[in-house]
Amino acid sequence: MQNIFKTARRLGVTAGLALPLMALAATGASAETVLKASHQWPGGKGDVRDEMVQILAREVEKAGVDLKIQVYPGQSLFKAKDQWGAMTKGQLDIAAFPLDYASGRHPEFSATLMPGLVRNHERAARLNKSPFMDDIKAVINDAGVVVLADAWLAGAFASKKECITGPESMKGQVTRAAGPAFEQMLVGAGGSISSMASSEIYTGLQTGVLDAANTSSGSFVSYRLFEQTTCLTKPGENALWFMYEPILMSKRSWDKLSKEQQDALMAAGKVAEDYFAGEAKGMDDQLVEAFSNAGVKVVEMSADDYNAWLEIAKATSYKSFAETVPNGQALIDKALAVE
Repeated sequence: MQNIFKTARRLGVTAGLALPLMALAATGASAETVLKASHQWPGGKGDVRDEMVQILAREVEKAGVDLKIQVYPGQSLFKAKDQWGAMTKGQLDIAAFPLDYASGRHPEFSATLMPGLVRNHERAARLNKSPFMDDIKAVINDAGVVVLADAWLAGAFASKKECITGPESMKGQVTRAAGPAFEQMLVGAGGSISSMASSEIYTGLQTGVLDAANTSSGSFVSYRLFEQTTCLTKPGENALWFMYEPILMSKRSWDKLSKEQQDALMAAGKVAEDYFAGEAKGMDDQLVEAFSNAGVKVVEMSADDYNAWLEIAKATSYKSFAETVPNGQALIDKALAVE
């Protein structure tokens, strides 16, 4: 500001006229829009979901459209399950968010964590461009949220009590299941449920609240769950567990941006999405390596195990979803129709 006064004096501008110059300079200095991005996973420790958001931030900054993204990892800004409500209200700009966490508000989202509905990474990629995902994204948009990047993660089971393979292995185990569809299926197999975010699993296992858990491959590694378990059931060829964890943005925040800024965000989202697609399978390999190195036994579901679970899912979570969720049966049918 001193430079402004010096320039004003050199040009013979009075102090009264110099003040508007100061205001103009202040406006220029604050022209950059800063968006806040939140997620629940550790930052800077190799978690692919954190890296997706960091890529988004770097690509947007490179675009030179007066837009910056400040990333808040590890629930440092919002608790995991509070992020959806914060986005719909415009209190949070961006989040990497497991969509099923919002299934209490929008039960259709349970279809994005439905046992056996995805099975492998190739099919997950095809789902992104299907009528099934068109319907899911319509619900997201109607709620006031925009999808910036798609991401599907495979997941696994781990236990400190007994390896989880076929449905009979679940009996007597208290398990954390990611979402109501998995909870219904596991209860149908004789398990008990303790609900919590993936960030709380370690403590649950450590304190004896949990015997077992299922979550994404990335979360198993990021949260070091190999320290609290004795047997891992890896995704393998028969991945019962897949979850949609996109990067989302508040529509209220989106609507405040210029067209140039919106385009830059979407282009950055595509870079982040492509990065994740290339890393998704590698996350499963990292999972097996981390648990094996820690001395944890690693097993895999057979095709018979998978089919036995699927029959229980159809009689429990699929049935409940079709009966209680508007358009539920149609959503399941659209997902199953994807080759």
